[in-house]
Amino acid sequence: MANGRFISYLRVSTDRQGRSGLGLEAQRSAVTDYLNGGAWTLVAEVVEVESGANSERPELAGALALCRAHRATLVVAKLDRLARDAHFLLGLSKAGVDFVACDMPSANRMTVGIMAVVAEEERRMISARTKAALAAAKARGQVLGGFRGRTGTAEDAAKARAARGRNADAQAEALAPILARIDPNGTASLRTVAAALAAENVPTPSGRGTWTPTAVARLRARLAPTS
Repeated sequence: MANGRFISYLRVSTDRQGRSGLGLEAQRSAVTDYLNGGAWTLVAEVVEVESGANSERPELAGALALCRAHRATLVVAKLDRLARDAHFLLGLSKAGVDFVACDMPSANRMTVGIMAVVAEEERRMISARTKAALAAAKARGQVLGGFRGRTGTAEDAAKARAARGRNADAQAEALAPILARIDPNGTASLRTVAAALAAENVPTPSGRGTWTPTAVARLRARLAPTS
């Protein structure tokens, strides 16, 4: 039975994956089913729209930062789908954040550390085999390259921007109680607030770098009510 505060992290390669069993709705349903019952609070849902081939996970960094800020547990729907993503697994292993995978609730930091080592080796071996196959094909005179798939559309870009905006809003809302405690009247200088956040080791919204007056100004702007 789930108890405590949670940050959910969902990832898809494209918005079109929502039509498959690995899409956002399926992952969201798995998280809901896992949390059903008990005394729990889902502080925020963080969505990453990113190719599995890309090792950068800015939204994952943000989710881990939220977990540290709220002393929350990271919950993911399917660890087995990400078991070959070494960057993801190492991020979990080194983040110092408690986590749970709905499809593998017994997994722990040591488990994902071992998975990460295996994933990195598998990735290296796959890369080596691919390069060897391409070299052999080229030696046979086969023409390589050419367009595969499709280019991103304006709609794809708009959806990606919207997803990033929603995640940024969620991260800002998660930090709002801390900001209200540090600066209840909203009159402290940006530099003062930045120093206070840094002194308390509150992660920045991106999970990288340190708090600056500019970062505080952006946080205030995102939290400001719209007319």
